[in-house]
Order: sequence, then C-alpha cells, then structure tokens
Amino acid sequence: MARERKFSNEELFQTVKKILLQHGYEGFHFGLLAEQLDVSRGALYKYFENKDELITDFILYEMQLFITDLSQIENQGNFEAQFDFLMKLIFDRAEVHQLITVVKQMGTSSNEKAIERKEQLEKLPLEMYRYLQNFISFGKREGKLKEHIPDSVMLGLIFQSIAVPNHDGLSKSVWVESIKEIISKGMFAHS
Repeated sequence: MARERKFSNEELFQTVKKILLQHGYEGFHFGLLAEQLDVSRGALYKYFENKDELITDFILYEMQLFITDLSQIENQGNFEAQFDFLMKLIFDRAEVHQLITVVKQMGTSSNEKAIERKEQLEKLPLEMYRYLQNFISFGKREGKLKEHIPDSVMLGLIFQSIAVPNHDGLSKSVWVESIKEIISKGMFAHS
C-alpha cells in the first residue's frame, strides 16, 4: 500500500504533465497519479476534489510559466533576437501546445474551482497575444515583416509550426532551424 507523504507542487505537476502527455485527459486518473507519486489516492483528495480541479490548476500553472517566459521577449534586443527567442521558447515548451488541447477535451465541470480556473485560462491568450502583437508590430516597424500579411496569419504560422511532424527523425536543432528558415526566408530557392 502507498504511504502517506507530502509531495511538492513541482513534483505533483511534473507527474501530472507526464501522465497527460502519455495518456491524455481520458486516461488520466487519480489512481495512476497516486501510483506514480507513491502516495494514496486519499492524499490527493486532501488537496483536489477531482481530476478537473487538479488538471486546470496544473494547466494554469504551465500557461503562467509560459507567459512569464514570453514576457522576456521585449528584452531580447533586435527583431532577429526576438524571433530566435520566440522560436526557442515555443520548441522548448512544446508541451504547452498539447496541454491546451486537454482543456478543450475537458468539457463542462461541476467543480467550482475547475470552473474558476478555466475562466482564468480563457483570459491568458489575451495576455499572450499582447506580447506577440508587440513582437509583430516591432517587426513591421523595423521593416523585417511584410506589411500586407495580416498579423494573425503570421502568428498562426509561428505557433502552428510546433505541430509540424518530424517524420525523418531530424535532430531537434536541425528541425527547429529548418522551420525558422522557412518562416523567416521562405522555402523557394531564389535564382
């Protein structure tokens, strides 16, 4: 039988992330989490009423970390440095993209804390958008980005680049550099 013990939020959230990425929302349950943390299910229920409450707490935590990191984009200097920073952040924290889909799978919860966290999560893209809009505006002011391409198209392309499959098993550095090159210079050879 699992022992009663304390666990840190970091340990808890790292284990939640691992389970969600391996098993998805439907495969996530307190029994599996308790087993991996080597605690009783009761130890988890002391802190969280159900999985929706725990998962929304975890995803809110992850999104806030991502936004905190993203807020540093303006301190990177020139536009190229900001672009490199943004692409590195997106690929270093690729799981955030997957975790956002978990929120969409959750449906409606009756848990008040989960409902409150989901409302907070729905506001975070606005905060993220503010940093990204500043990045795009800076690029256009500097003449680095084409004025006629809508901002939403540029941002969508950048953020969806994380979903490009790496079927050839390229090293992460080659894969990321190739995507960055396509975004920044296109894929057509110029003659």
